[in-house]
Amino acid sequence: MAKITYIEHNGTAHEIDVKPGMTVMEGARDNSVPGIDADCGGACACSTCHVYVAAEWVDRLPPKDPMEEDMLDFAWQPDPERSRLTCQLKVTPELDGLVVNLPERQI
Repeated sequence: MAKITYIEHNGTAHEIDVKPGMTVMEGARDNSVPGIDADCGGACACSTCHVYVAAEWVDRLPPKDPMEEDMLDFAWQPDPERSRLTCQLKVTPELDGLVVNLPERQI
């Protein structure tokens, strides 16, 4: 299991054990983390699972593919460096300790 910390916009932290092979979005959804809407169910067809990755993790994640880049254009206040769609982040043992911050809202 990889421990992922989801921090709501109000500062509430949710530390969740997520099984490798799942996505960071599925870990949030399956554990009822507020603020990850995941309207498209993980198809990278919306931006409702947008997060800001903690700065120390940005370079440790796989690069964004063009589809994720396009969908992030629709996210609430995207950050060019730290914004990611959690449906595109597959959980591996190397993600143990990942911290993501949720935006004020999802659109």
